[in-house]
Amino acid sequence: MRHRVAVLALDGVIPFELGIPQRIFGRARRPDPTGDDEPLYDIVTCSVRPPGPVRTDADFDIVVEHGPEALAAADTVVVPASYELGPVYDEGRLTDELAAAFAFIRPGTRMVAICTGGYALAAGGYLDGRPATTHWASADHFQRLFPQVRVDPDVLFIDDGDVLTSAGVAAGIDLCLHIVRRDHGTAVANDVARRTVVPPHRDGGQAQYIQRPLPEPRSATTTGARAWALGRLEQPILLRDLAQRESMSVRTFTRRFREEVGVSPGQWLTQQRVERARQLLESSDLSIDQVARDAGFGTATSLRQHVQAALGVSPTVYRRTFRSEVTGR
Repeated sequence: MRHRVAVLALDGVIPFELGIPQRIFGRARRPDPTGDDEPLYDIVTCSVRPPGPVRTDADFDIVVEHGPEALAAADTVVVPASYELGPVYDEGRLTDELAAAFAFIRPGTRMVAICTGGYALAAGGYLDGRPATTHWASADHFQRLFPQVRVDPDVLFIDDGDVLTSAGVAAGIDLCLHIVRRDHGTAVANDVARRTVVPPHRDGGQAQYIQRPLPEPRSATTTGARAWALGRLEQPILLRDLAQRESMSVRTFTRRFREEVGVSPGQWLTQQRVERARQLLESSDLSIDQVARDAGFGTATSLRQHVQAALGVSPTVYRRTFRSEVTGR
């Protein structure tokens, strides 16, 4: 029998993410010499209520033809993101409807969450003591709400055997392709990727997409030094130069800088230079060597090391990702 996938559509579901399992699993087929390729998955969409309308986060509803009893026959259950999770998001507990729906799921069923769908799995206890991820913008809240979960905000998805979670939105595609690859091999997954016109595997993780604003300073005793440094990131900047800008000893400056900004002066400089490099890689056609010089890293080797450590990808891959988004090339 084909592997049966049940997609649980909750009120407030994001239509894009709801459609990912149907699109990816629905295109997975076993090649047949006669050309009559056999589907490898059966996919059904269900609700926590009897068949009927389900609200989305868009300006339309969807009509779901299966109730929660469809979960009882599932080999894999997928929970896409929703913007109306209510107590699941606010308090970390299941609603009565969702708890009743989860009760249909057989032990050993593979559980999959896309983006904030992970909140439902965590509230149901499926992620206790396990590694998991979610959208980077929700990672801190997720970790505070579910301290028993080991949250990794930098990856696109996590496969923990019978429980898998993904980062936001398009990372659900990465996760579903990974599941196809795990179930049926690389050739089938690559064929699905080609049919869907997406890469079979994306380099790096969420780190390359995360905006990392620095903490707001509680006072302003090192503001001048920071402004001075930002105006000359391409040049060598010594700790004593920063301290002298504020007429402080190196020791006093370092202590106050960390109190205000939350990191050491050296860490802050590296962060700012990585941000400068990101801007140049996204918005200019400068060579990697020139980007390294203009960002203050000096050499392409140093730039690659710092960008790889901070973003999880090389400068070239980062540029290809974000320049292609802007230009369409």
